[in-house]
Amino acid sequence: MALPDLDSSVGHSFGLEFDGVVIKQISEVSGLKIDQDVVEFKQDTDSGKFIVKKLPGRPKAGEVTLTRGLTHDTSFEDWIRDSQFGKVSDARKGGAIIVFDYEGAAIKRYKLINARLKTLGRGTRKAGDTNILTEKLILTYEGCEAGQA
Repeated sequence: MALPDLDSSVGHSFGLEFDGVVIKQISEVSGLKIDQDVVEFKQDTDSGKFIVKKLPGRPKAGEVTLTRGLTHDTSFEDWIRDSQFGKVSDARKGGAIIVFDYEGAAIKRYKLINARLKTLGRGTRKAGDTNILTEKLILTYEGCEAGQA
């Protein structure tokens, strides 16, 4: 069900799509942003007044952290291994982070350009704890484009 104009939505869950495969069990996304440099242009006007203009500069690369429950899936281990052993063409991928609503319909997609898995870590483990074991991924990307689902 589409939202009425000007209504916000709650990001109920997230997905990560690479190589045509969508992993829907992403529980947290942080640090995702579209960023660019700012160029200062200083000049004197015809009347002799000094002004500073701020102009858009080059896009910046970024990093995003994703958290999911620990599973038997080894695709992230395989991906970081490719990077460590010099398979750079296999390590850089195009993909997307997808935001799903409470009904499971995609409502927003953030396209990642030339993303690479930088860090793969496990959440804190403690004997006797009842928390879910998690896996944290840090992806670096050369560009990010926001789009419709």
